[in-house]
Amino acid sequence: MKIEGLDELIKKLKNAANGGLKEQMALWLEAIGMEFLDIVQEEIIRTETVDFRNLLNSFKKGDSENVFELKSGGLALHIGTNLEYASFANDGHFTIDPSKNQDRRWVPGRWEGDRFKYDSSADTGMLLKFQWVDGSGYWDNALAIFEKMFTKSLEKKVQQWLDTF
Repeated sequence: MKIEGLDELIKKLKNAANGGLKEQMALWLEAIGMEFLDIVQEEIIRTETVDFRNLLNSFKKGDSENVFELKSGGLALHIGTNLEYASFANDGHFTIDPSKNQDRRWVPGRWEGDRFKYDSSADTGMLLKFQWVDGSGYWDNALAIFEKMFTKSLEKKVQQWLDTF
């Protein structure tokens, strides 16, 4: 019995197993990661998250605070930021740590227009009173948007890979 196209199918499966498919998957994963970074930046802007450009820039591949790591031969992607205040901006926070039993805290620095610039050696500054600051949810929003987009993109890509390989 002869199956037409079997030799070609075996050749394509060997090609896929020898890195052709894995390489394509890694390229797609990196591209989708870049799309996610764009979505996070758009959500920071849309939600008007307080930012001095550090947070926004930390979601650009290559920024010193950005986390963008392809692992496991390009099949696992870790994305995020190393900025300490990123989670506070997303989740919300108290202006003062409640466990310290304080109701206010002095922060040295100076005002430049409507922005406060921290300066540990300044004689001037501002007094923070104990209160809750709501987070903007920028990361949570971006993740929800991305999850919807990712599913459709993956289905389309898997079909393309099946057709190709």
